[in-house]
Amino acid sequence: MSTYTNKEAQLAQFAKALGHPARVAIISLLLKKQTCICGDIVDELPLSQSTVSQHLKELKEAGIIKGEIDGVKTCYCIDETNWSKMSVLFNKMFDSIMIAKKCC
Repeated sequence: MSTYTNKEAQLAQFAKALGHPARVAIISLLLKKQTCICGDIVDELPLSQSTVSQHLKELKEAGIIKGEIDGVKTCYCIDETNWSKMSVLFNKMFDSIMIAKKCC
């Protein structure tokens, strides 16, 4: 039995997925372009195709992005539902500092 709530586990999963600068760069690219083929992402980043694919896999497994296969290409975009959920979870945690007692 886990001692963590579902919200804590979900927040940790999102944070882990965002814990690499390449993944943050991929998210930034997808937010700018709204949709991208993996090859387009490879062209924008100083990483190999296999490395980009691994980072895309991590983001997809965390639910931050989704991918739609179109023939031999996969088109990626932000998962709007989970993006909103992630935003709420992070904002609740960040906002809690405003109501917390002063430290030391």
